[in-house]
Amino acid sequence: MTAGVTRTTAGTDWGKADFEAIYNCPDPRRYFTTLQPLEYQIPHHGQAVFRAAAETLQRRRSDRPPLQVVDLCCSYGVNAALLNHRVSLDDLYHHYVAPDRQALTSDQLARDDRMFFATRRRPDAARVIGIDAAHRAVDYARSVGLVDHGFPANLERDAPSPALRSALAGTDLVTVTGGVGYITARTFGQLFDCFTAPPWVAAFVLRTVPYRPVAELLARAGLVTEKLTTRTFRQRRFADGDERRAALDALAARGLSVTGKESDGFYHADLYLSRPAADVAALPLVQLLPAV
Repeated sequence: MTAGVTRTTAGTDWGKADFEAIYNCPDPRRYFTTLQPLEYQIPHHGQAVFRAAAETLQRRRSDRPPLQVVDLCCSYGVNAALLNHRVSLDDLYHHYVAPDRQALTSDQLARDDRMFFATRRRPDAARVIGIDAAHRAVDYARSVGLVDHGFPANLERDAPSPALRSALAGTDLVTVTGGVGYITARTFGQLFDCFTAPPWVAAFVLRTVPYRPVAELLARAGLVTEKLTTRTFRQRRFADGDERRAALDALAARGLSVTGKESDGFYHADLYLSRPAADVAALPLVQLLPAV
């Protein structure tokens, strides 16, 4: 079993390895050193998709302020780092696992990170609101400037605070990579009660997890959900044989073939994009994401 990983039978993914210990540390080093051997890569795939969606939305509002993006399950701000900065996921792995950074205190690393990201900031950077139940991770993302506003909130359990409700007004795009399953339609419902107009929603969802409840809620909010059918996206390697067997059993129960997908030893995710019907008609998914 990979270091830092325990076994859990809780939640949607029965038998899925539990990485909770790495998600609420004072800084991201343990997160990256634990996930690198498992070739965790879904944020890399998200970078291309989220940038394409953001650039399309920004072109439609060139005379308005920067785009506003809400990143659900934002953790240490990885998606925000990749969306708004001239960095790749491999760059982040190299940055955080480098031997010369292991002796730094969290405060020293944060000072280094503020400079690291500030010098790589894209001129078209979006305004990012990060939401995650892990308060230390959110605090780190906020302290180094990866998210403009960070909210340590569990919307499965609690209603949005007045501050979060206010911040969500004017949101253009909601992003999530892998959080669906830990968060459900309840979280999306709480969010959509706060929006002044329904934003686009781009979600990578493990194939072991049904997305229909979320898509149905988004439909009631006026959004059409499309699934990219041309490919799936590797998330990470299975942590061990138990996790692999549990995933294959879950996929079999859903009637899904694993050939060419999970049979390769990785979790695979589907991409769903939810938009108003007029936007879907004007720009089909395959045209919005031609290179994905």
